[in-house]
Amino acid sequence: MHITKPHAAMFSSPGMGHVIPVIELAKRLSVNHGFHVTVFVLETDAASAQSKFLDSTSDVDVVNLPSPDISDLVDPNDHVVTKIGTIMHEVVPALRSKIASMHQKPTALIVDLFGTDALCLAREFNMLTYVLIAANARFLGVSMYYPTLDKDTKEEHTVQRKPLEIPGCEPVRYEDAMDAYLIPDEPLYRDFVQYGLAYPKADGILVNTWEEMEPKSLISLQDPKLLGRVARVPVYPVGPLSRPVESSQTDHPVLDWLNDQPDDSVLYISFGSGGSLTAKQLTELAWGLEQSQQRFVWVVRPPVDGSSFSEYFTVNGSESKDKTPTYLPEGFITRTSDRGLVVPSWAPQAEILAHQAVGGFLSHCGWNSSLESVVSGVPMIAWPLFAEQSMNAALLSDELGIAIRVDNFEKVVSRSEIEVIVRKVMAEEDGEEMRMKVKELKDSAEMSLSVECGGSAHESLCKVTVECERFLERYMDLARGA
Repeated sequence: MHITKPHAAMFSSPGMGHVIPVIELAKRLSVNHGFHVTVFVLETDAASAQSKFLDSTSDVDVVNLPSPDISDLVDPNDHVVTKIGTIMHEVVPALRSKIASMHQKPTALIVDLFGTDALCLAREFNMLTYVLIAANARFLGVSMYYPTLDKDTKEEHTVQRKPLEIPGCEPVRYEDAMDAYLIPDEPLYRDFVQYGLAYPKADGILVNTWEEMEPKSLISLQDPKLLGRVARVPVYPVGPLSRPVESSQTDHPVLDWLNDQPDDSVLYISFGSGGSLTAKQLTELAWGLEQSQQRFVWVVRPPVDGSSFSEYFTVNGSESKDKTPTYLPEGFITRTSDRGLVVPSWAPQAEILAHQAVGGFLSHCGWNSSLESVVSGVPMIAWPLFAEQSMNAALLSDELGIAIRVDNFEKVVSRSEIEVIVRKVMAEEDGEEMRMKVKELKDSAEMSLSVECGGSAHESLCKVTVECERFLERYMDLARGA
């Protein structure tokens, strides 16, 4: 009997941190597992990084959904997660309409971590459902476990500041807790609780990690006596899902500059597309880099003396005579011109990290950036800013030993501290040890993705494929009246 190949509809939240993993998963399902894939995204400005990235994607169908006006539904000061969640909720009717008009209805609906309001469409259109966690297994475990705790246990963590014990995993320090769980009277808290309760309602959960990256968390999530009792559905490690290096970027001016630098000698600094530092912290970071005497490429954004996620959208800044941005120490560009390169706003990160001259990455520890660093074999200076980034930093530094952490809990990190930590990673034995460890992880990541060797990510998607094919076969039998 001929079976039409399964069709996966994927629903992505706005922002590169969500779109990249969704597109990379879509490519794998299409190329390696025979799916027809349709990816639904929110419309953005044609000049945005998201639009440019999607324009370069040819292996899957991308459908734009109109971005809803939420100005009457949220406060301008609301957390970015609350705003994204509201957008994702409001766009569900448009998604329903698009699916209803499809000639071949999807076999499966795959939503990302903020798209769980769309799971209600499964029964209406007879689809399997999966949640793609673009973050890691530790984030997934905490997200599902925390809502099940009693009030006293939560207060031990949030009020008494005791570590949060997670079954089968390393405890989460109070300092590393997601800010969402520390403000129970705020909408953000309620949002994350609802997300955590929604994930197990899908038929399966796909998580952007692999066995060697997070052995404890994955074992716990798959053990019904540990975190598996709150997950309740299969958890599939499908990572790393990260943007591949593009050959079209090889003539970028930053890469031309890197071509003239010695191997493993350059520190790359970026706080992601949404991270921001205060003016005082930017000044200290600039002086710390200068005093370290190490080579660097710094993607720098203007300061915002407010929340650390204020730069979720693009910004502009001015310059002094030597092209030093006015929010950096005067003459910084001139004094560091022999060993440093300052790049305003954006640079081709995956290509930079893959360059042989890059030997370290000062990062906010967003999971996308962390994975790009690992798959390039580059150790990190972990400088978390918000969301789950402190938990990521703890994993990278304490468990994996591939990062040195900057602990900037409610204080400015001084130039002398920055100088010491930069030299430690770039010029001392600690950096060499981390470089060896991260290159082992890089090898394990490549093995996870291997089709020929049956890596763990490939095997996970094979299991999902079988589930979808069986579901589709049953559906077609019912349609024929069998």
